[in-house]
Amino acid sequence: MSDLGAGLRGAVDLSSLVRRANAQAPGGASAGGAPSTAGGVVFAVDDATFGRVLELSRTVPVIVEFGDPRTPPSGADAVIREYGGRIALAVVDAMTSPQVVQAFQVQQVPMFAAVIGGRPLPLFAGVMPPEEFRDVVEQVLQVAGQAGVSGTIPEQGAEADAEPEPDPLPPLHQEAYDAIAAGDLPRAVKAYETALAQNPRDAEAAAGLAQVRLLERLQSVDAATIRAAAAERPDDVDAQLAVADLDVSGGHVEDAFARLLDAFAGADKPGREAIRTRLLEYFELVGVEDPRVLAARRRLTSLLY
Repeated sequence: MSDLGAGLRGAVDLSSLVRRANAQAPGGASAGGAPSTAGGVVFAVDDATFGRVLELSRTVPVIVEFGDPRTPPSGADAVIREYGGRIALAVVDAMTSPQVVQAFQVQQVPMFAAVIGGRPLPLFAGVMPPEEFRDVVEQVLQVAGQAGVSGTIPEQGAEADAEPEPDPLPPLHQEAYDAIAAGDLPRAVKAYETALAQNPRDAEAAAGLAQVRLLERLQSVDAATIRAAAAERPDDVDAQLAVADLDVSGGHVEDAFARLLDAFAGADKPGREAIRTRLLEYFELVGVEDPRVLAARRRLTSLLY
């Protein structure tokens, strides 16, 4: 992340997200509205409300965290609250915000970016220890100051802003979370596999294992190369599986399901088994009761029988 300022100078304009949200809002009203601070310095946004981030970023820099409901907590919110309203954190569910995901070219979660004066600045993918994340925040504040964005926003009162303490995680789940935070994905896989061996009905462990395996496959990949290979070799199951990983990590779940189910019909027996296994993994990741999963499962069943 050397020379963050250079990244900001070359960033694209995100104003199309506001125009798109305005066009979708009833009566042409702004879906994002004025930069409300009612939610404090940490808040959730989606495609319809992302305009709030762009407006707020003209007062303070806003870090944007892309994740999904099954992504382990990053701890970014606690660090952001240390800065007394000089910086904000917007949390985006990549599964339900495809327009924002596309605008930021999100290829995996968790991923972090910043918005300063309405312009995006890529930061990093994965999870950082708090001390390293503070270094990133300091760099963002420095770049924001150079851009003339150095205001503050009021924080909620301590009682209103406080969140209930979560229940402690089972030991193996905690071990997996700690391993993910340390960047040790193989150790996280082992912890989740052990949890499932002890309790095959542990849905959270199954989802966590699917998430970590996806992150492992996405390490050091070149998305453009992968998509080009899949376009050149539409019958190559491995190539289609690789693109499906990119789609799922970017929140394009239905695209991934459709791609693999289309490839299933023309695949040989080993290819079909690889596709079936990957789809079952995605189902755990997205949630077995999700309507997109239910539809894909029905189609898979019809193809199998």
